[in-house]
Amino acid sequence: MIRRRLLPRAGLTVGALALAACAGPSVAPGGADAAASVEGAGGGPDFAGVEPADSITFWSANPGNSGEVTQEIIDAFTAETGIEVELVPTASYEEVAQKFQTAQAGGGLPDVVTLSDVWWFRFYLNDQIIPLGNVLEAADVDTDDYRPVFYGDYTYDGEQWGVPFARSTPLFYYNKQLWEAAGLPDRGPETWEELAEWAPKLAEANGGKPAFEWPEIAGYAGWVAQNVLWGYGGSWSLEDSFEPNTTSEESIAAMQFVQDSVYTDKWAAQASTDSTLSLVAGASAATIASSGSGVGILKALADAGDPFELGAAPLPGGPVATSGVVPTGGTGVSIPAGIEPEKQLAAAMFIGFLTNPENAVKFSGATGYIPVRSSADPSALYADNPALEVAVGQADATRSQDWARVFLPGADQELNAAFSDIVTQQADVAETMSTLGDTLEKIYTSQVEPNLK
Repeated sequence: MIRRRLLPRAGLTVGALALAACAGPSVAPGGADAAASVEGAGGGPDFAGVEPADSITFWSANPGNSGEVTQEIIDAFTAETGIEVELVPTASYEEVAQKFQTAQAGGGLPDVVTLSDVWWFRFYLNDQIIPLGNVLEAADVDTDDYRPVFYGDYTYDGEQWGVPFARSTPLFYYNKQLWEAAGLPDRGPETWEELAEWAPKLAEANGGKPAFEWPEIAGYAGWVAQNVLWGYGGSWSLEDSFEPNTTSEESIAAMQFVQDSVYTDKWAAQASTDSTLSLVAGASAATIASSGSGVGILKALADAGDPFELGAAPLPGGPVATSGVVPTGGTGVSIPAGIEPEKQLAAAMFIGFLTNPENAVKFSGATGYIPVRSSADPSALYADNPALEVAVGQADATRSQDWARVFLPGADQELNAAFSDIVTQQADVAETMSTLGDTLEKIYTSQVEPNLK
């Protein structure tokens, strides 16, 4: 059952608290024009008799340095349909979201926009994107072929608000040379406790350097931390709920384990910059990063003269759970409200082409992201990128993320900051997690609850 289909928008309450500061565009009630453009719930606007526009614009963060392959797909779409697509690149998920927010007032909206897992919901709350059911049907997009967990990540209140595009999971990446020198089996640890047992051998094999690096704060530490939390039976928020779960014994135990790995047991560190570059440079023996990072790591290793063979493995489990501990991640594509129906229909046609099985494999080969179509066969890519095989293998066993991270505006930054305080400042874990829970409640009561319809 898809988690985002379980909870309707109305009737959710968490204790009333004051406004919390948070990163990114805030949430405010949608204007009359925006609201009118998304009427027709039960699939969204009606496209009967609508003809697609001749040209559209696509705002993309080009995840995984995907600008070149995306342009190739665009050119093929234009050749097939005659519809011109202008690719407007941005530097990051955050930048494209900020630009999209600014365009709500200033005009010049795109026709297709990439919105990451932590950004799309605030635009849904603001009535700034349309439900996609009717327009995808009008564009003859086979929605049944999307991987259910990825497609379900954009389902809420019985409507579809995005289509998966550049989707990923975290992977455990490791230096096979150091693994061999330490006399370890050529695999990732089955649990975090097993990695802690291996750590002294890895440190010795690598001249006393950390056996493992936790991702830097900019590397979405709060995203990968869900793996540790779930393994301990904890979470950022209760399942299928906005209610924080940061003060549960299980959640505190998980973050205490993370802190102890750095300060007490001293086998880990938190990277100050990209942890994958530290891995390539030999500064650590292992790290966690997106499956979409695989191609980039291999390129960095090649540029460095291939100092070691890269290993990739599923994420470790914990003392409570060893399965269902891998979070989904990445970005999808949505269609703005407030643009002409002809543009919206052409946008849906492009989305269907961009994410069809053939192009899903093409995009995966260029970036390392997981093909979003169930029928897509990326096996021919595995020889050049073995990490992709691991990512695809665990894709159907992934878990949709905690609502606290993906549904609360700016909460991912709060999670990152709390994680960093625990790992780099040796902040008291219970106190930090309690403060975080209060912050999450404030974000909900001020920015989400008033806008639930």
